[in-house]
Amino acid sequence: MLNTYFRVIVGFMVLLSVVLTVYVNQNWMWFTVFIGVNLIQSAFTKWCLLESILMKLGIKKEGEAGCNVKN
Repeated sequence: MLNTYFRVIVGFMVLLSVVLTVYVNQNWMWFTVFIGVNLIQSAFTKWCLLESILMKLGIKKEGEAGCNVKN
């Protein structure tokens, strides 16, 4: 579930920054650059601020059950 939220939020942020670049000011392109650099650094460090925020909000990683159900 965390991966889904992460991809939706990052995708939305990239599209938003492109729209802002086209219609508001070209300096918004730096926001897109920031997103890309953050994705690259997280691949090497295995740490991402957005992931930490989502986990604190209670979003579970894939494979984690919301409750323990015994059969």
